[in-house]
Amino acid sequence: MNPRKVGPDPMDRGRFPIDPWRLVETSYHPDDLGVTETLFTVANGYLGMRGNPEEGRPSYAHGTFVNGFHETWPIRHAEAAFGFARTGQTIVNVPDAKVVKIYVDDEPLTFGTSDLEFYERSLDFRDGLLRRNLVWRTPSGKRVRIHSTRMVSMTQRHLSFLTLEITMLSGDAPVVVSSQIINRQDGRDEYVGAEQPQVAIGMTDPRKAAAFAGRVLEPRLHYARDDRMLLGYRCATSGMTIAVAADHDLTTSDEHEIVVRGDEDLAKTVFRVDATEGNTITLCKTVAYHSSRGVPVRELSDRCDRTLDRAKRQGLKHYLEDQRAWYGRFWDAADVEVGQLADDPVGTASHELAAVQQAVRFNLFSLAQASGRTDGLGVPAKGVTGSGYEGHYFWDTEVYVIPFLTYTLPEVARNALHFRSLMLPAARNRAREMAQSGAMFPWRTINGEEASAYYAAGSAQVHIDADVAYALTKYVRATGDRGFLVREGIDILIETARMWADLGFWRSNGDESFHIHGVTGPDEYTTVVNNNLFTNVMARFNLEQAVEAVEWVREADPVEFDRLRARLDLSGEEVDEWRRCAAGMSIPFDAGLGIHPQDDFFLDREVWDLSKTPAELRPLLLHYHPLVIYRFQVLKQADVVLALFLQGDRFSDDEKRADFEYYDPITTGDSTLSACVQAIIAAEVGHHDTALRYFHEALYVDLKNLHGNTVDGMHVASCGGVWSALVSGFGGMRDHGGELSFDPRLPVGWPVLRYRLAWQGARLLVEVTERQLRISLEVPPAEGDTVTVSVRGTSYDVSAAAPLEVVLDDQGPRMTGVVDDHPITGGIRADGSTITAGVPDPIVHEPETGELPAYQEQTPPMGPHVPQS
Repeated sequence: MNPRKVGPDPMDRGRFPIDPWRLVETSYHPDDLGVTETLFTVANGYLGMRGNPEEGRPSYAHGTFVNGFHETWPIRHAEAAFGFARTGQTIVNVPDAKVVKIYVDDEPLTFGTSDLEFYERSLDFRDGLLRRNLVWRTPSGKRVRIHSTRMVSMTQRHLSFLTLEITMLSGDAPVVVSSQIINRQDGRDEYVGAEQPQVAIGMTDPRKAAAFAGRVLEPRLHYARDDRMLLGYRCATSGMTIAVAADHDLTTSDEHEIVVRGDEDLAKTVFRVDATEGNTITLCKTVAYHSSRGVPVRELSDRCDRTLDRAKRQGLKHYLEDQRAWYGRFWDAADVEVGQLADDPVGTASHELAAVQQAVRFNLFSLAQASGRTDGLGVPAKGVTGSGYEGHYFWDTEVYVIPFLTYTLPEVARNALHFRSLMLPAARNRAREMAQSGAMFPWRTINGEEASAYYAAGSAQVHIDADVAYALTKYVRATGDRGFLVREGIDILIETARMWADLGFWRSNGDESFHIHGVTGPDEYTTVVNNNLFTNVMARFNLEQAVEAVEWVREADPVEFDRLRARLDLSGEEVDEWRRCAAGMSIPFDAGLGIHPQDDFFLDREVWDLSKTPAELRPLLLHYHPLVIYRFQVLKQADVVLALFLQGDRFSDDEKRADFEYYDPITTGDSTLSACVQAIIAAEVGHHDTALRYFHEALYVDLKNLHGNTVDGMHVASCGGVWSALVSGFGGMRDHGGELSFDPRLPVGWPVLRYRLAWQGARLLVEVTERQLRISLEVPPAEGDTVTVSVRGTSYDVSAAAPLEVVLDDQGPRMTGVVDDHPITGGIRADGSTITAGVPDPIVHEPETGELPAYQEQTPPMGPHVPQS
């Protein structure tokens, strides 16, 4: 267990009241600007605008980001070696068009110093609009009501809209509204100096983005004329290009004039109004962003013009209606409801469950904003809400996000997988560089090249090949999209299978077994090991699916199979080799402890006692040298436990429980990818209280800034994990082998859990109560009238005319209490030694010698360490 223990409602409800469909802020606080800027981001997967105030100040980090728009820079290794990543890739803070400054009587509206009689800001999950309402008492005593909105379009991904209404409630006054586009990436903050609190290359926190040493955006075009203004740039090294343009529509009955100005890094349209009491000034600012890998800026300028011309013809109302319709379809497919029974129109959900419902929808809404209009791009770890992790794509997409998309928005899942297929040529090149056959996908990247400078926790995580294959296979089985498999997916499966067959080797010790050495699993606190269990289990699945896919194409489409053989030089002997490698895969298991070791030598280490590690020394990666961490049994995130979920049909119930109980006390949860997975397996094996605790942690990762870095952007993969914890953890959904099955684990105190699933063209509504599982067909399947599902081992058919209702005797096994914080020690290794636990102390010195104590040993007896029911 880790120290981030939160309840079902940890929010400050005086400031953030519960609302089932909105995130609402009722008072301005300057001490958490970075967090709220992230939380109140509006985005569509392509374009993201952080929740900075329109007035431009104060802010923690101004940010407007375009997915995939990046600069490159040479990685300088202190001691370089062949094959090390050579080129860094960092997302660029694109020109900021959010700025609309307000002056009344020549006094600026500035949060933190201006006198606000009323303030409310809300982000509506039903239409994606950020709304802000306030009443400002100026220094001269005049009262001004200001209402603003901000929207990034989900139907036209290049468009965003900002509106502003200013009403003089008392008195007349000159009002100035200055609408601007600012190049903040290369400029200085107009008030306080350096714009973004990024750390320099060579940083101490690897979760943050690196700062650039020189100018990034080279000016290519700018203008400000009539009601339109534009800035256009080319990235100095990557060569990527971008243009941003804005139109304005001002409505007022008061006297006014318009002044436009522009230079290379700042364009502004200034409205000067002689405002009179009771009259309203209305401004609509329409913004277009277009980017490319190298199209001339002049052409991007033309695209901006076309986009803005079309927006002017159709009008804001048209786009608002389209936006609400898009989100209506999203929630029809993706909503997850907790706490309120269908026959209870008034609603009797408790305060805590109402808080959970709001947080659930915030996480799902964040997934929509991160992926909805990526349109052939990947899903960065932070979406487009911040610069954290430098805007890179990781395995996060395939393991945590694509499953959500597959079962809710399959077309978006397909786009994400198509993007991976476009990276295949670069992955083949990387495999050659690493002396391997097939393809090796990069651990972290934007442009397809490996950008992880620390290979031990980066390039060594070759399990990403199997993660991509996993997401692809799940998508094809859930959707029946065999066309995508034949056109793009089969190449990925074959090339990744080739890599595994070449990377591993055969060893004979009585029986021949297939081994994979020198890799790192998901747990980055244990690196470059032999036979990492997660890697081997997922590689086995990858190999098996490649064999199955090739055989299917051979039987179903002989013509395409002949093309496949010619294109990839595929032979039957090679496919047979994959089958043998999968069957002979070494899966570590220790019969004495009754668990699956994380790798061949994991149990040789002593155990790190997290129960005796101060919270201020978390995360460990920021307080201990990697070699200190590597010497212990201690996990950054669930590793074996994740394998228990993704490949759950390959482990027995007893194995899952034993593995979970062993690894849980030594898992720090220093990664936000961990709590959601621990919640799923805890629920499955019967640790319901522990499952709920981990679920709450995952649920509030960003809303409560539990890891202290929400300032750098949303943890998008954790949002996907929240969905999995609900649907697969508490809802009990699995789809091993292409069979859709259910075995629910509804938490105590939850009257109902209701979620939707897309399956084979159909949409199912699943409702779990304490005593019943009900599945109804909201949309019929693409073929036939029924969908076949399995509930606790029994097969059923579901049709629109005959919903399925299954009586549940229980919610699976239940064990009282939570898993003990203390690690299991006292076990005997194969060499006869005893496993002990301790804590390395990098700070406190011995009073006499001044030496660092190694660790304090403890050897409690082996045996159950969890209260039994």
